[in-house]
Amino acid sequence: MGVSPITSHVLDAARGQPAQGVPITISFAKTSQAAAASESRVIARGVTNSDGRCPALLEPTHVLVPGVYTVRFDTKTYFALHGEKSFYPFVDVAFEIDQPAPHYHIPLNLAPFSYTTYRGS
Repeated sequence: MGVSPITSHVLDAARGQPAQGVPITISFAKTSQAAAASESRVIARGVTNSDGRCPALLEPTHVLVPGVYTVRFDTKTYFALHGEKSFYPFVDVAFEIDQPAPHYHIPLNLAPFSYTTYRGS
């Protein structure tokens, strides 16, 4: 069984546990100028599972092409599930691929008033 070429893992740093129920979308634009001009198109949608992961965002056979990908985490929806407000209604993590690799992992450490991300493996 293959894996989505773009994966994510969301951890709720305030609770010290995976963040289940975070809606995620992935958008694609051919250039950074197009992405900045909101000319991206949504290529995937999902919701994190009990482990804070969304393993099937894209089909394993999906071929990534050069361009700008944006992973949007709907943090407002997640915190509302817990009866909390979030300073950040969403978190966009945009990254540019010149020469596509087989896999990109985009983790998010989340709290109501902060977040961090990095390129995972």
